Amino acid sequence: MSDTSAARVGAVVLAGGLARRMGGDDKGLIRLAGRPMVEHVIEAIRPAVGTLVINANRNHEHYAQYGLAVVRDAHADHPGPLAGLAAGIEALDTPLVFMCPCDSPFVTAALVGTLVEGLGDAAIAAPHDGDRLQPVFALVRRECAPSLLAFLAAGERKIDRWYAGEHFVAVDAKAHSECFRNINTAEELAAVEQGMARDKANEGAAS
Repeated sequence: MSDTSAARVGAVVLAGGLARRMGGDDKGLIRLAGRPMVEHVIEAIRPAVGTLVINANRNHEHYAQYGLAVVRDAHADHPGPLAGLAAGIEALDTPLVFMCPCDSPFVTAALVGTLVEGLGDAAIAAPHDGDRLQPVFALVRRECAPSLLAFLAAGERKIDRWYAGEHFVAVDAKAHSECFRNINTAEELAAVEQGMARDKANEGAAS
């Protein structure tokens, strides 16, 4: 993606959930390979975007250390990713907004580029990994904000239902399947840590 294209894209990293399967711990701040997961995500997508904000509903002082705006949901009761997206669009001034979750540390800048290229004249693009849609990774035009706010105000929460009412396109992202690995439980975290340690050991043995 060119610098010009990147400047048109803002990003919101979703860290506003309750993380019930992680015992309520703030997933974005859980350490993977010695660093908070949100840090992996920020570092990965920063080259593909001009501006970046974090959506969080607690631990603002920890997220603020990255020098980024930290925005809360404007909607009560943790209504999910769409509330985080709405807060992100409100905070950003870019024509396009990419959203992704904080618990997907293998996301890449290349995925953002693929969505930008695949958007065409649609309002929303989300990746399809060859087996299923990955709706929490999406590129959204900021003019969708009024529709999104009305959807949330009506008590709606399901991300697929909102997409179905918009000019939506599913983008072939089979080449980016690794991006969609997320970490929801302590067991998954331990497995990923072990895998990363094995990879590092194998690299050392090969060098």
